[in-house]
Amino acid sequence: MDWTKLAQELGQKIKGQVLPRELMKEHTTWRVGGPADLLLIPQTEADVIQGLDYAGKYGLPVTVIGNGSNILVRDGGIRGLTLKIAGGLAAYKVKGNKIEAGAGILLPHLARLAFRLELSGLEFALGIPASLGGALAMNAGAFGQQLGDLVREVQAVDFHGARKVWDHARLSFGYRRSSLQGENLIILKAVLLLNPAQAASIAERMEHNLASRRKSQPLDMPTAGSVFRNPPGHYAGRLIEMAGLKGSSVGDAQVSWKHANFIVNRGHATASQIIALMEIIQERVKNKFGVSLKPEVRLVGEEG
Repeated sequence: MDWTKLAQELGQKIKGQVLPRELMKEHTTWRVGGPADLLLIPQTEADVIQGLDYAGKYGLPVTVIGNGSNILVRDGGIRGLTLKIAGGLAAYKVKGNKIEAGAGILLPHLARLAFRLELSGLEFALGIPASLGGALAMNAGAFGQQLGDLVREVQAVDFHGARKVWDHARLSFGYRRSSLQGENLIILKAVLLLNPAQAASIAERMEHNLASRRKSQPLDMPTAGSVFRNPPGHYAGRLIEMAGLKGSSVGDAQVSWKHANFIVNRGHATASQIIALMEIIQERVKNKFGVSLKPEVRLVGEEG
């Protein structure tokens, strides 16, 4: 397949970007990942449909990512068409206490928008570098709150371009999961229901949450947030720390000294190094405590 030619052909039909053989380390917060054969960054819903049409025409597998903040792309990269729903699809409308926002809007931007509107509920999201669509799929949360609690409607298309709409009653959310996962869907927009509140109280909660993140998380280094889910009755970071793994490394992948459930990229880490370190952590915690840690980050792509 001539990916450059295909990118040029598709690029002439859309408003967004089409990049051939694009290194995914440029599009993930861990700063690792091999090349995507064809990376489409849509600006409009029509761009998404056009990309899906091309995938169908040329028999390309489709992979969907958000802002790359909770994902590990293997060193071999991603085959076929990768849709990055972040940056574009970021329009929003406000009606009373509801915000309808495109799936590509970033959570910090959405949280600041809600603050300006004196609407509360998204204070927890200010420090999460995810797109709305990606955060919805995994039900992102922090400080005892989760995005799924705010959702009233989700609009999406399947990989054949068929539009689907779910209201709150037909959606289910749990700890770092949602009924939207694993369904071969591309989330386009969502409606969130927030609560009126004074700007000063919203600002206070936001600052408190940000201060807590700065104190406890390695925000100055490339990471993908929490690597493992908290197992029932435990905190993954605490188990990893008690297993004596803080500071452990494989190449440039290192268990953070600041928070043991974060793996940092010290500069030139590869996905295979991160995966090897994850496996060491899982084995050590299992042997020491009898607890199986399950990844919170999503692994995609092929081995290098």
